[in-house]
Amino acid sequence: MREFIVEADGGSRGNPGPAGYGAVVGDAATGETLVEAAEYLGVATNNVAEYRGLLAGLRAARELDPEARVHVRMDSKLVIEQMTGRWKIKHPAMKPLAAEAARVFPPERVTYEWIPRAQNKHADRLANEAMDAGKRGEAWSAATSRAALDIPHPEPSGPPGDATAGAARARAALASAPGTSTTDARPAEEAPTSGEAAGTETASAGATASGPDGVRADAEVRATRAIGTGAAPVSGEIGTGAAAEDAHASGAAGADADARTARATGTATAPEGATAAEATYAAPGASGTATAPEGATVAEATDAASGATGTGTASEVVGVKAKAKAKVKADADLRAARAVATPSAGWAPADLGPPATFVLLRHGETPLTPQKRFSGSGGSDPSLSGVGREQAEKVAEFLARRGTVQAVVASPLARTRETAGIVAARLGLDVAVEDGLRETDFGAWEGLTFGEVRERHPDDLNAWLSSPDAEPTGGGESFAATAARVAATRDRLTAEYRGRTVLLVTHVTPIKTFVRLALGAPPESLFRMELSAASLSAVAYYADGNASVRLFNDTSHLR
Repeated sequence: MREFIVEADGGSRGNPGPAGYGAVVGDAATGETLVEAAEYLGVATNNVAEYRGLLAGLRAARELDPEARVHVRMDSKLVIEQMTGRWKIKHPAMKPLAAEAARVFPPERVTYEWIPRAQNKHADRLANEAMDAGKRGEAWSAATSRAALDIPHPEPSGPPGDATAGAARARAALASAPGTSTTDARPAEEAPTSGEAAGTETASAGATASGPDGVRADAEVRATRAIGTGAAPVSGEIGTGAAAEDAHASGAAGADADARTARATGTATAPEGATAAEATYAAPGASGTATAPEGATVAEATDAASGATGTGTASEVVGVKAKAKAKVKADADLRAARAVATPSAGWAPADLGPPATFVLLRHGETPLTPQKRFSGSGGSDPSLSGVGREQAEKVAEFLARRGTVQAVVASPLARTRETAGIVAARLGLDVAVEDGLRETDFGAWEGLTFGEVRERHPDDLNAWLSSPDAEPTGGGESFAATAARVAATRDRLTAEYRGRTVLLVTHVTPIKTFVRLALGAPPESLFRMELSAASLSAVAYYADGNASVRLFNDTSHLR
């Protein structure tokens, strides 16, 4: 099924005044602009013009493919909130436009996202072109439009730690760094669809940089020489498992380069061209020798480096001592990117042993999932739908191919126990039930959509969105309480499953909380993560207390 991105905008010079709209339809897979549309409307308000832009964009997408999915992006908070049902439509001129827009595609095939105005410049410029044409008494023409050409493309910017900006700077630094290997950029392109995580870029960005003692080693060698934990550039590790050149950053200036070869628990094999998820799940084996061959792929090097005990060699090690004599001054952006990998508590001993790895599986769909209804631990406790059971079977097959899960633990709710049962049966494992993995109790909101909660309990909802301490109506569970419960469960399971890979079958809020706590992110980050039904995420926990997010919201096994 094709997916389109519709960006739309509208404006009025006077509100009401001379007005126009612009709309752009793009291919979600390639980013290619497929259709531009704009029109002068005469006298109208800003909001009416914005709705007309939305309607034009949806109609253009439907003409391209009436069976497609559409993701709408607009900088109009009002239109986005009204079209999602969170706000009521009161203006008489907008009601029929909204109703017409809702009929262009089935509602389940359209999603809406608010974006800042700076990210909606293409549609904005089209709207202004239409108003300029109307002022001249002319109709807007796509043949003369310069909207796409006039959009500036500055270097991405953002707050400290912004993944997109950091990724761009790291790639730019890598491109100009001497001796950069062409394989260094692969982890960023092979990363999970959850975005270019800082750790993914860190692993590749640090590949050619010098430590304080001036040592530089080839990226392929460092990929196979992870310190104890087997840093995986493909899976985006951020924690203790840093690449070997960063061992120099800890002050180990006199260490012999050969001594920093991979400490692996065994030889794990991932096929040529393995995906990020496949490389991540080619997990620890028995102690032995790990060898990464000359010219090994990123996935192969990652697998050879996984684990903790034993020794490993890489044929590229030859000549490292000679290269170590060359002092290379790292670019400032490159050093900043590498710094992300540094644990806040300081460098730990070189070999911490294998981590406890939690593979976090969200349960499959229930009848409430497609309707986006609150479904926590205090509601009807629905079972999986037919689609949900099919998703669980696909997860089971995927994990069976990986062969690394050593235990299965599930939330006590029906949908998680059923998902866990399907997977565990395929893996030949039993299911342990852990109450701490249950979903948040949403109180009186159970079974309601977000829009229904907005209508019935607006003050409670606003408080809940503003503070992690706020409880849902009727004495539900706050996010702060959920976080405390999940943290205690994490500590208990980490101690119990040290050095093992465990599948935790749980829910949206607990999984997001595991990730949030591992990243040290604020509570509001829960609202900024997308987590699909039957998706896989992974977090590793090390003996020194550090955590590494290796995977997030991977759904490749469902395709």
